[in-house]
Amino acid sequence: MSDRDPQPVERQLPTEEARDLLALVREIAQREIAPKAAEEEDAGRFPREVFTLLSESGLLGLPYDTEYGGGDQPYEVYLQVLEELAQARLTVGLGVSVHTLASYGLATYGTKQQQVEHLPAMLGGGLLGAYCLSEPSSGSDAASLRTKAVRDGDGWVLTGTKAWITHGGIADFYTVMARTGEEGPRGITAFLVPGDAEGLSAAAPEKKMGMKGSPTAQVHLDGVRVGDDRRIGEEGQGFSIALSALDSGRLGIAACAIGVAQAALDEAVGYAAQRRQFGRPIADFQGLRFMIADMATQIEAGRALYLAAARLRDAGRPFAKQAAMAKLHCTDTAMRVTTDAVQILGGYGYTADFPAERYMREAKVLQIVEGTNQIQRMVIARHVAGPEGR
Repeated sequence: MSDRDPQPVERQLPTEEARDLLALVREIAQREIAPKAAEEEDAGRFPREVFTLLSESGLLGLPYDTEYGGGDQPYEVYLQVLEELAQARLTVGLGVSVHTLASYGLATYGTKQQQVEHLPAMLGGGLLGAYCLSEPSSGSDAASLRTKAVRDGDGWVLTGTKAWITHGGIADFYTVMARTGEEGPRGITAFLVPGDAEGLSAAAPEKKMGMKGSPTAQVHLDGVRVGDDRRIGEEGQGFSIALSALDSGRLGIAACAIGVAQAALDEAVGYAAQRRQFGRPIADFQGLRFMIADMATQIEAGRALYLAAARLRDAGRPFAKQAAMAKLHCTDTAMRVTTDAVQILGGYGYTADFPAERYMREAKVLQIVEGTNQIQRMVIARHVAGPEGR
C-alpha cells in the first residue's frame, strides 16, 4: 500500500452538521476500519464490532426519522457517508446500505405502532438487518418468487428459501418477501421476521471472489411463524414495497461503488508518484497521466450522478430512472477504475501485498447486486423509450 496521503474528496454538503458528520465518519473509517480491512477480508472475518460502533454513533439509521432513533439526514448526505465507509472497506459500506434497505419497508410502510415498537432497536439499538427478496430460482425475475406465507389463525407461517442474502445467518431481523396470493407481483406480501425465529436457519456462506468478510448465504424458512403485526403494508403490497426499497438501495450501491473507485484511484496515484522507472516517477509519463485523468473524471461524474438522483429523492420527486442510471454508471466506473489501478501498479497490482487487486474483485459484485446492470439498462430504456412490445 502506498504511504502517500490521498487528497481529500471535495464534497458539497448542505449544512455544517453534515460537514461534522462526514468528519466523524472519516475519523472512524481511518481509525477503526481501514487499518484492519485487508487482513480481515483475507480471513473472511465480519466486523460486527464496527457495526455496533456505527450504531452507537448514530450512523445506522441516517436517512430515517429521529423520532425512532434515525438521523433525519437527507439522502444527499447519507450516500456520501456510505461512500466514505466503502472507501475504507466495502464490507462495511455495503453492510450499512443493506441494513438501511432492510429497514426501509417498516420505516416507510409500517404502522405507527409497528414503528414505535421496532424501529428504535433497528436504527440505533445495535441490531443488524437483512433484505430477503431473491431466491435460488428467482433473481432478476423477482416477481416469480416461491416462498409462501400462509394464514394460520391470527398469524402467518412462512416456508421457502431465500438466496444471496447479505448478512444471512448473522442478521437480527429479516425483511422477507413471500407469496400470500396469486402468481406474479400482486400476490407478494412483506414481513418483518426476527433473526432468532424458530424454523429460520442459514446455509454456509457462499465462497465469493471478493467481499469475503461479508457473509452471503441462503436463508431457509421452515414453517416460521410470525404474527400479523409483523406484516408490513397491505397484503399483496410486498412487491411494490420491494421495488421502492430497491430504487433507494441502488443509490447506496452507486455510492459504495464510487467509494471503492476512489480508494483504487488514491492507491494508483500514490504508487505512481513513488515508483521510478527510467530515472523518474512513472506518474510523469503521459500514458499513465492520461489514465489517471480518465479515472478521476469517471469518478467525479459518477459522484455527481448519484448526488443528482439523491437530491431528486430528497425533494420528493421521481428518481427511479436516475437511480438506475447512477447504479449502472457508478458500478461500471468502479470496474474500469479498479482494473486500471491494477494496470498502473503492474505486477504489484496483481499481488495481495497491495489492495488494488482486492478493489477490482470487490468492484465486480457491485455490477450484479440489487439488480444487474443489464436490468438497470432495461429500467432506463423503459423510462426513455417506453415499455417493450407496445
